[in-house]
Amino acid sequence: MSTTNPSPLWQPTAEGIAQARVTKFQAWAAERHGAPAEGGYAALHRWSVDELETFWKAVTEFFDVRFSAPYARVLGDRAMPGADWFPGGTLNYAEHALRAAETRADEPALLYVDESHESVPVTWSELRRQVGSLAAELRALGVRPGDRVSGYLPNIPQAVVALLATAAVGGVWTSCAPDFGARSVLDRFQQVEPVVLFAVDGYRYGGKEHDRRDTVAELRRELPTLRAVVHIPLLGTEAPEGALEWSALTSADVEPVFEQVPFGHPLWVLYSSGTTGLPKAIVQSQGGILVEHLKQLGLHCDLGPEDRFFWYTSTGWMMWNFLVSGLLTGTTIVLYDGSPGYPDTGAQWGVAERTGATLFGTSAAYVMACRKAGVHPSRDFDLSRVRCVATTGSPLPPDGFRWLHDEVREDLWIASVSGGTDVCSCFAGAVPTLPVYIGELQAAGLGTDLQSWDAGGKPLADEVGELVVTNPMPSMPIRFWNDPDGSRYHDSYFDTYPGVWRHGDWITVTSRGSVVIHGRSDSTLNRQGVRMGSADIYEAVERLPEIRESLVIGVEQPDGGYWMPLFVHLAPGAVLDEDLLNRIKGTIREQLSPRHVPDEVIEVPGVPHTLTGKRIEVPVKRLLQGASMEKAVNVGSVDDVELLRFYEKLARERG
Repeated sequence: MSTTNPSPLWQPTAEGIAQARVTKFQAWAAERHGAPAEGGYAALHRWSVDELETFWKAVTEFFDVRFSAPYARVLGDRAMPGADWFPGGTLNYAEHALRAAETRADEPALLYVDESHESVPVTWSELRRQVGSLAAELRALGVRPGDRVSGYLPNIPQAVVALLATAAVGGVWTSCAPDFGARSVLDRFQQVEPVVLFAVDGYRYGGKEHDRRDTVAELRRELPTLRAVVHIPLLGTEAPEGALEWSALTSADVEPVFEQVPFGHPLWVLYSSGTTGLPKAIVQSQGGILVEHLKQLGLHCDLGPEDRFFWYTSTGWMMWNFLVSGLLTGTTIVLYDGSPGYPDTGAQWGVAERTGATLFGTSAAYVMACRKAGVHPSRDFDLSRVRCVATTGSPLPPDGFRWLHDEVREDLWIASVSGGTDVCSCFAGAVPTLPVYIGELQAAGLGTDLQSWDAGGKPLADEVGELVVTNPMPSMPIRFWNDPDGSRYHDSYFDTYPGVWRHGDWITVTSRGSVVIHGRSDSTLNRQGVRMGSADIYEAVERLPEIRESLVIGVEQPDGGYWMPLFVHLAPGAVLDEDLLNRIKGTIREQLSPRHVPDEVIEVPGVPHTLTGKRIEVPVKRLLQGASMEKAVNVGSVDDVELLRFYEKLARERG
């Protein structure tokens, strides 16, 4: 990694720096909490990690976080895992998300857009009324603090209402998108045992209607803890027998009652798949998410009441939860339900234009698809209100930065951000007061001591290493569900460097303080920001009698693409013909989701294993990325080195 100083692609103006909320926060924190008044963002960041407790206290005061019972101190215990934030303090996430209703009742809180691209507003007062009505009905159904409430829902206003009503009663929200098949949903929901299920009858995607009533019926059968199912007729069908009607639960004019819960009380469960076993059920807290998202959205994304925040996402991805938190800063959030490329590749730019989005978030893959398809956003759409285009899901390649600069606007703030479901936030990314360099994330986040470490735990500058965070963040998981001794949580992040979070990304921290992400350092599949476990795919594919064994790999490409091949070792006499190919893809699509379908299915002479019988994924990925055999794997740990040579040869042939 070069340490030269290239010219920035974008520089904030002096006026932009002065008006940014992070600048105002720095001046305010300097006056009240001893933060450095000079030195800009770099000095503020250093202070935020050196004086961690003072920094987070300042965040709660700057954003007027309302504690109904005072906290004893900021950090009762700063050990990782197990940090104890704001002990004694009580509050409610949903109460903060609906605060703007007090002063801006008739302005839109939500703008809902479907594939017709017409936007439908939901005002702050109407959102608050629906949440109040639904929260009262949830209490009447016996939902108590700590009970789990689930949603099988697309990105529609009802999903936001259901999440906020759940949080208002102190319940624990969890959701999956309706393109997930029943097995994928049950692998998640069965772990947390929900008492209520909100479900649509189907969804629209790519101009077609997809009926999900059979899947919902299966979920009802396989989730014995359900006390109630709420039917949301997106496709206009009748409620199934025994289900409650959404409209009946949200029609009352009731002031919401916000359960005051401890800071560390669970808010929601997100899911992240490892390479083996069930998806990790990650629990994050009401207070931790509240303060982390106020910092991230208010200071880093520079969002406030005058903004409109659009991020293309589904309810199965943490970016949906992050988008909903835009309400915390009084921002109007844009919910888009449909295909990102319908009726054509440029569709998302049309949504940004129609809704007056000021921050438009998408995936790096979408940006690269637009570039490939010859989309011209600034020519074809009025994007004058868009201040920032943010990308995540995978690193935005240099060509993506250049394309956004050339095709959207030269004075566009481009924020490539990186974090994870694990913290439901960003480790590094947007800073409105810093320059943007091609291929780089602007800086590590405030309060986040992000470093690049070598295998021995030594910090690196301008060199590739493991992404680590050496101090606790409020949104780190309070635990995993069904992990009573905490061993799975510990092994996921803290087994390499004791007491230090290792995320599983390769990064470079440059001398300028910017960050370059090089992709996953483990073998977790990560498609468009949605992590998937290889085990799910193996389970589905290997039910087919023709498949003896399989291996799936996700490979980040130099051009920003993502290649996900499925290697299949066939049973004797089986042939990988068109029929088997279609059945493999159909099985994955039906049992998991369209997102899990591989880019290619390739027949192989066998699948390599460790000597203890585990499939070798990481070394195969390294070979496919061009590493030599010596650097990719310890050959002494492999059951059949000759099998690896097949993958090495394939990598050479693919260039």
